[in-house]
Amino acid sequence: MNPSLPPLKVFSGTKSKYIAEEICKELGVELGQMNIQHFADGEFEVSFEESIRGHEVYLVQSTFHNIDNLMELLLMIDAAKRASAKSIIAVMPYFGWARQDRKDKPRVSIAAKLVSDLLTAAGVNRVITMDLHADQIQGFFDVPVDHLYASSVFIPYIQSLGLQNLVIATPDVGGAKRANSYAKYLDVPLVLCHKQRAKANVVEKMTLIGDVVDKDVILIDDMVDTAGTITKAAELMLDNGARSVRALSTHAIMSDPATERVNNSRLTEIIFTNSIPYNKDCKKCTIISVARLFADTIRRVHTNESISSQYLIK
Repeated sequence: MNPSLPPLKVFSGTKSKYIAEEICKELGVELGQMNIQHFADGEFEVSFEESIRGHEVYLVQSTFHNIDNLMELLLMIDAAKRASAKSIIAVMPYFGWARQDRKDKPRVSIAAKLVSDLLTAAGVNRVITMDLHADQIQGFFDVPVDHLYASSVFIPYIQSLGLQNLVIATPDVGGAKRANSYAKYLDVPLVLCHKQRAKANVVEKMTLIGDVVDKDVILIDDMVDTAGTITKAAELMLDNGARSVRALSTHAIMSDPATERVNNSRLTEIIFTNSIPYNKDCKKCTIISVARLFADTIRRVHTNESISSQYLIK
């Protein structure tokens, strides 16, 4: 690192230590020492075990279930601010609470905006995240947001499969923009699924728009929660003549019974990044690390370089 720049230090919350260690290995730095003390009632206290005065501090923490991960990150930011860090950057491979990004019916919360306000109020100076559920969430922040795309690791994997009759698909119309970006880059057709929900996490009806006969289909999504939508979409593709169906999703939320559904599905494979730790026995799952992507972004942010050259597609 450039000696004229402020020193760089990386710290991690409890549940994201696995990816923080990978990021530090790529950066060639040691993971910073932090202590999180838990009290009997569930409250906890965050403290840095080394000086960060005048440092550029990167706090690695995905805010997946449960709420403790978000609270840990907020306390880490607050502690860093009070310890006189020069700048505080939240590195959030998975930005949770993002599905509530608009007011789609009366008297509902917009959690994504609330979380962005909490992070800003805590004292964060910048956020680095990946594949937000909705791009407009970047505009909820009053600080810079570096929005990375998992396509930079997924595209090479897709190309390595050597599929001759590839078709890109999306399990719902809301993901059409993301899927279309993959289809355009790979110069292959795009097909859509239109789904109607009975309620949250429950798909009532699904309709296919496009031709998949004798095609190798890859379904593109940003997250898989209960796997109901993705497995139904795979079933629909195969029933309409597809030769094989794979799914590609950035964030492996995989709430029960998702693993069982994927194992029992007709999917050939489902590919995730390691933005969320996923350790269940899923014989069809492939996990691709994004540690190098985040490490390179941290390095570029630290040295004031452009990060846009990392983007294959947006």
